[in-house]
Amino acid sequence: MNARAGTRALGVRAAALLAAGLLAGCAAAPMRGDPFEPANRVAFDVHEAIDTNVVRPAIQAYVDYTPELVRRGVSNFFANIDDMYSALNSALQGKPDDFGNSLGRVMVNTGFGLGGLIDIASEAGIPKADEDFGQTFGVWGIPQGPYLFVPLFGPSTFRDGTGFLIRAFSTPTGYIPDVPLRNVVWGMAWVNENALVVGTSKVVEQAALDRYTFVRRSYLQRREYLVRDGKPVPETEEE
Repeated sequence: MNARAGTRALGVRAAALLAAGLLAGCAAAPMRGDPFEPANRVAFDVHEAIDTNVVRPAIQAYVDYTPELVRRGVSNFFANIDDMYSALNSALQGKPDDFGNSLGRVMVNTGFGLGGLIDIASEAGIPKADEDFGQTFGVWGIPQGPYLFVPLFGPSTFRDGTGFLIRAFSTPTGYIPDVPLRNVVWGMAWVNENALVVGTSKVVEQAALDRYTFVRRSYLQRREYLVRDGKPVPETEEE
């Protein structure tokens, strides 16, 4: 099968899955917290098909053929941007220590690490925070809202999705005037993000009979853990 035929087959499968999901949505009983489960499961299946046939081979090729030094530099560059947003969200959440550490990391890595290509801050022992707009909204008491699964992007909620959109429209990458260069940087960010979690799909396949439920539970528990800064999450009903 040539590449065009493979792409066409993938598209036909995706269309069939979407149609089946729309039909299933009329009869299936969605889980509490996941009112769009029928459509989400379809999106998950579409994502799995694209991930297996397109994304994973491309990411694996990137990992196999790109020198580790280059990959580390790319990862550090985007992590430096993450630190900038962590500093902002730490301030919005009233966390002065995390704000100072994140801002310090940005200043050190940008000024002395070739614009963030070298992670000098970690070598200097400056702690790294992990704060984003979704967590900030959670700290402010905004409910997470319905669970969503978006092909190519993965699991989310209304709260986290809104935070993601704010991040996407405010990121420095969006202000690069050269459109081709901007698209390349966007692509590099997406490839880097996926390269960081390469191999996790095998873990999911081995750990769960229902991969969709496993991913949903893991995502929601992790996000709640981050919002609560590691404090115990109240027990909920078993799914």
